[in-house]
Amino acid sequence: MTDEPELPPEEPAEQATFDRRMLEFLVCPETHAVLSYDADRQELVSKAAHLAYPIRGGIPIMLAGEARQLD
Repeated sequence: MTDEPELPPEEPAEQATFDRRMLEFLVCPETHAVLSYDADRQELVSKAAHLAYPIRGGIPIMLAGEARQLD
């Protein structure tokens, strides 16, 4: 047994939330256009590129290969 304090359990990645203040700094990597946040789908949407970038564990994945094509 050790004398180290017990750490609280980590929050699951799925429950981590996206900090909306990041939208002030992020742009679409394809078009450099403004992004909008879709909270229901946990995505950042680029209407200019017709792409939706996923947010995983509160972190936006800004790679075109990971993005979902919009209709």
